Amino acid sequence: MISETALLESPALRNSVLDRTNVLDRVKALSLLPDGMHVTTAMVATYFGVTAEAVRQLTKRHREELEVNGMAVLRGADLRQFESDNVSRSLASYPQARRSLTIYSRRAVLNVAMLLRDSEVARQVRVYLLDMEYLARTQPVENTVPTDTATLNARIDQRITHILGKTVVPMFNALIETSSEHRRELIALRTGVQHIERRLRQHHARLQRLGGPREDRPRAGIMAAMDAMNGREFEEHVATLLRRDGCTNVLVRGGGRDRGIDITALTSDGRALVVQCKRFAPHLNITSPEIQKFIGAAKVLHSSEIALFVATCPFTRDARNIAAESGITAVHRGLLEEWSAGAPLTVLH
Repeated sequence: MISETALLESPALRNSVLDRTNVLDRVKALSLLPDGMHVTTAMVATYFGVTAEAVRQLTKRHREELEVNGMAVLRGADLRQFESDNVSRSLASYPQARRSLTIYSRRAVLNVAMLLRDSEVARQVRVYLLDMEYLARTQPVENTVPTDTATLNARIDQRITHILGKTVVPMFNALIETSSEHRRELIALRTGVQHIERRLRQHHARLQRLGGPREDRPRAGIMAAMDAMNGREFEEHVATLLRRDGCTNVLVRGGGRDRGIDITALTSDGRALVVQCKRFAPHLNITSPEIQKFIGAAKVLHSSEIALFVATCPFTRDARNIAAESGITAVHRGLLEEWSAGAPLTVLH
């Protein structure tokens, strides 16, 4: 399974998942220029919540990779044409003509997300991307031919290394033994081939290490499945978890008349339970007003003994504090992942 560190460090692995540009909008809305295809450096910085200078520095370090994936620096006639089609309708006017403008395709923006370390939005994109990749790899398919780019690269590395070590180097050895006129040149060529062979072995070992499983991501794919649900499906999922943990009389209420309560149930020992479910994007937060509203519905309208606020996103500090003071169990994204993976929710027992 590909790890987040692998995406940050391996161009081959980044390239293998660059077609999944839809994850950008699943984490946060990406505003595009009027051509519907590109964004500027400032727009990339806004999306990831970093400075434009941070994006420019990253672009300098990874220019070749980003250009292959749709980043372009426009100058001259190309710049003037692009500005007449896009900039005048979407960006502020500039008192002085610019010499160049860097633009990024959606593929290039996803590439930036896999390189940008100091951005929470970029980290969420990587996490979501890994979850989607895990689902894609673990779903049964009819075609059993391996298509994973990293695996293919590793197999190619092994094959080339075998040819160099078993065929090319011995050939040079034979030529060196029988040649006197070009002996020095042949020795230099053999040394170069042996150096390439060593580098390929190192690269293959590194790919295996980076692409291996990580103990800190044992449940990749669970949250991606929940993020793909609609609101009703998410409520049914939570209801299934409650039944699994021994709750009875589990009723999914939902709808416009739920009065702030999505699920009602009884715990295994007969205590009244109410649940509010929020399927929000991972970069959003549950805030204190939402908790306060739920407190009224749970404690006043339903006289519940246990109240769960279950969300696919984090809670703000104020929201967590208010929940704790009011006896509300805040089931945040991380806890929800553990619960969905089989860990019992302590408050239910």
